[in-house]
Amino acid sequence: MTSKELRQKYIEFFKSKGHKAIASASLIPENDPSVLFTTAGMHPLVPYLMGESHAQGKRLVNCQKCIRTGDIDEVGDNTHATFFEMLGNWSLGDYFKKESIEYSFEFLTKELGIDISKLAVSVFAGDDDAPRDEESAAKWLELGISQERIAYLDKTENWWPAGGKNPGPQGPDSEIFYWAGEGEAPEKFNPDDNNWIEIWNNVFMEYYRTEDGKYEPLAQKNVDTGMGLERTVAVLNGLSDIYEIKIFRVIINKIEELSGMKYQNDAKEFRIIADHLRTATFILGDQHGVAPSNVDQGYVLRRLIRRAVRYGKKINIHDNFTHEIAEVVIEQMKDVYPELEKNRNFITGELNKEESTFEKTLERGLKEFEKMTFDKKISGQEAFILFSTYGFPLEMTEELAKERDLPIDIKEFENEMKKHQELSKKGAEQKFKGGLADSGEETCKLHTATHLLQAALRQILGDHVKQKGSNITADRLRFDFTHDEKLTDEQKKQVEDLVNDWIDQNLEVKCEELPYDEAKKRGAMGLFEDKYGDVVKLYTIDNVSCELCGGPHAKRTGELGHFRIKKEESSSAGVRRIKAVLE
Repeated sequence: MTSKELRQKYIEFFKSKGHKAIASASLIPENDPSVLFTTAGMHPLVPYLMGESHAQGKRLVNCQKCIRTGDIDEVGDNTHATFFEMLGNWSLGDYFKKESIEYSFEFLTKELGIDISKLAVSVFAGDDDAPRDEESAAKWLELGISQERIAYLDKTENWWPAGGKNPGPQGPDSEIFYWAGEGEAPEKFNPDDNNWIEIWNNVFMEYYRTEDGKYEPLAQKNVDTGMGLERTVAVLNGLSDIYEIKIFRVIINKIEELSGMKYQNDAKEFRIIADHLRTATFILGDQHGVAPSNVDQGYVLRRLIRRAVRYGKKINIHDNFTHEIAEVVIEQMKDVYPELEKNRNFITGELNKEESTFEKTLERGLKEFEKMTFDKKISGQEAFILFSTYGFPLEMTEELAKERDLPIDIKEFENEMKKHQELSKKGAEQKFKGGLADSGEETCKLHTATHLLQAALRQILGDHVKQKGSNITADRLRFDFTHDEKLTDEQKKQVEDLVNDWIDQNLEVKCEELPYDEAKKRGAMGLFEDKYGDVVKLYTIDNVSCELCGGPHAKRTGELGHFRIKKEESSSAGVRRIKAVLE
């Protein structure tokens, strides 16, 4: 089975069960400060999981672009990937555990023809916060899964999010495993046996974890499921290596052509290049794509590209090549994700630019290394400077040192790395302060303020201004927009005055659900036009603003308070960024 076939089968199956197909949202989360990238299909749906009505109804299905960067350093084995596609179906206060499990089982055994003897499941074991999930276990037994194939696991394994530490909607989950080992599956399911591959997760969101750690029942109980496309395609085809499935294999073939080497001989390097440049292509080509930089998403993108280039050199690729890999990815995925074709020139141009910049950085790093060798040894701190400033991995520094018969203080390097990781972790934890489901009063006000801000910018600067993204916490808004020049102090004041004038008028914020084509006829603006279905939510503020948006919003502009721009700066080429507050 190919990725295309599984993607189509999944969508069509759930459409037959009354689900409406929605397009993949951007990889760059809209108004979600908790993560740098969309890591699951539920991220764009949080307002609806919290009770906001979705224009497409209570049953949804899609294939979502996802990026998880927590294990970049582990990419290189046969199962890890940074970018992946997540098949998901949702019930927004409609069906719950029974139907969700029945649909999963029917799809796997009837649509995909998987023998029940190859399946096992896990359910939540229960603790002081929530009871043992006997309802899910009973349903699996009824469907024919034996008691020995049901494992009861704790909150670190069978709860979303794992461990349940962050505030927001969450609950127990039931994971489905496929036996990918040789011979018949053992009668008893052992979750620690790596031959059992998790292919599907059914999350039952029935609690809201408060800031003080209490678990309160959600007024609206939801189902959120996820099936990793690439991993599932691999196991269905009897492959233990996800890089052998077709969507990766065509990239691997191109790397073989460029390097003159065969995949089996240098598997790690091939996998890293294939994964990282596929991910970079999707970040650059996203509806809301970013360029390489030293902060946030741009920093992750830079790290991915440079790591791919380093490993390219290891397998004898020395000329600029990243754009050639990107072309393969675009050709292969443009039918599913047309934004890749639309942004082809940006993708290849930025890759070429970053690769050339990195070449110069490597040269400077080598000169710096030569200076360090005067001491006849490389300290751990010096090795870390080469890593953090010049992009030299420890193994590259070790190779250079070995050629000169110089020792490296590895322990000191590891200590420096640990300090760096702890700082990074603290930074990541800060990003979770807004919470995935921050739909509080202040956030609603700031969300509404972004509509007024865009309208004011278009009036003061011109109709070329379009939203490129926003990030909202309970304390401030951040708004990215297309514009080539720094705003003057006078322009910033004009924008502020215009927004505050609309706030003072106490205008009504009106929400309508109507056909997409009708909304377009009215001149509605929308950030991610391809994510909208046949019916959309249109928010209008008098004759000031008319935007497609998921919400939530204030009822009237008078609720907002005083609007003030704190900072205006460049975000990337041709894109400016405003940070503002309501006082």
